[in-house]
Amino acid sequence: MRYWLMKTEPGEFGIDDLAARPGQTEHWDGVRNYQARNMMRDEMKEGDGVLFYHSNCDVPGVVGIAEIAREAYPDFTAFDPDDKHYDPASKPEDPRWFMVDVRFVRKLRRTIALSELRDRPELAGLALVRKGNRLSVMPVSPDQWNFILSLE
Repeated sequence: MRYWLMKTEPGEFGIDDLAARPGQTEHWDGVRNYQARNMMRDEMKEGDGVLFYHSNCDVPGVVGIAEIAREAYPDFTAFDPDDKHYDPASKPEDPRWFMVDVRFVRKLRRTIALSELRDRPELAGLALVRKGNRLSVMPVSPDQWNFILSLE
């Protein structure tokens, strides 16, 4: 089992939206960064743990836990010219972009803020706290996962 952190903007799709979906599951579409795509496509496996992270909000931070419910498959939003994630270079017969399905596990008792994560020397190696990191999907080590959840 591996662990991941996945960022989303709560105004677009937050932890409460995931919890409200049928089966508390939703596809994670619209990833348009090759490094994040490669992790989703090549490394994420069903049952992997996900730290659900709210970004671009008043208090960015980890707000919940989810899990990978379905391994990577072509991101169909890339094929739809009316979708904001449309990519004319991605074709159903040769997809460029992939998505996974994510299932809600639970909300955290409190938001573990980015500012708090940055202040912890135990998390110095966490990609999220490195300067210039803009990835929306990133790996989390088992030790980092356990430490972050211990802050709850």
